[in-house]
Amino acid sequence: MIRAGTCSWTEKTLINSGEFYPKEASTAESRLKYYASHFDTVEVDSTYYAIPDIRNVILWAQRTPKDFIFHIKAYGAMTGHGIEPKTLPRDIFNQLSEKDRSEKQIYIKDDYLLKLITKKFADNLYPLMNADKLGVIVFQFPPWFQYRSQNLDYTLKCKELMNNLPVAVEFRHGSWLTSEKVDSVVHFLRKHQLTYITADEPQYDSLATVPFLPDVTTDIAYFRFHGRNKGNWLKKGVEISKRYDYLYADGELREFTKPIRNTSKRAKTTFAMFNNCHGGSAVKNALRLRELMEELPLH
Repeated sequence: MIRAGTCSWTEKTLINSGEFYPKEASTAESRLKYYASHFDTVEVDSTYYAIPDIRNVILWAQRTPKDFIFHIKAYGAMTGHGIEPKTLPRDIFNQLSEKDRSEKQIYIKDDYLLKLITKKFADNLYPLMNADKLGVIVFQFPPWFQYRSQNLDYTLKCKELMNNLPVAVEFRHGSWLTSEKVDSVVHFLRKHQLTYITADEPQYDSLATVPFLPDVTTDIAYFRFHGRNKGNWLKKGVEISKRYDYLYADGELREFTKPIRNTSKRAKTTFAMFNNCHGGSAVKNALRLRELMEELPLH
């Protein structure tokens, strides 16, 4: 089974573009229901910025069809990114030092606080788990998270902290997928039942960017397509959505069809998720990829 979707249904430039949602889809409820009438899976991006409110998670489950699948992007504190202290739940925020509470951005390195955060995060996802609508928790690690033994250990810690909810990992530094390391990394992920995310992103000759190397480490194959906007990808100060301002051409999408089909033969379910969420690009590409996959011969 191959499912295609986008990495947000609430992205502002998508809503404002008028390229997908009709005018009558003007509420959170109506937009999710409209999205779910066109796609059977989505990745939730807002959970990277704050732990989801359990009431919203319950509504996600209630407002979507029985076979709809949500993938949840891990909160930034859980992947080593900086976070705004005020995005933490009040009970955890109150345990920060006075200095940290006043900062614009902090990094959570204290094990006790990290356990509190991940427990809250995991607990709030159980409405989706109970409804059989939870796919994977997407741990998108930052570019400075390079291949090291302690970082291998941290990926295992993530799985442990998530109380064995299904974890998928995406590396943003090419040291993980060099010709010397890739086999051992894939073996490690497979051994510990961590889903490998195959990513497509802008490539730079002078930087250790992640190559597009499809593989399967669990019964789920997961692809994330970030677009190829080299000009904005690393530009400082640029609006986040503009980094993903890229519409894949038909020829580029066709290049993905055979790797996706071949990978799907080794997985129970394959997800092709478009993160080029600027305007209607992700929606257009996900719909078009689905058409191209249907045109592809089975053998």
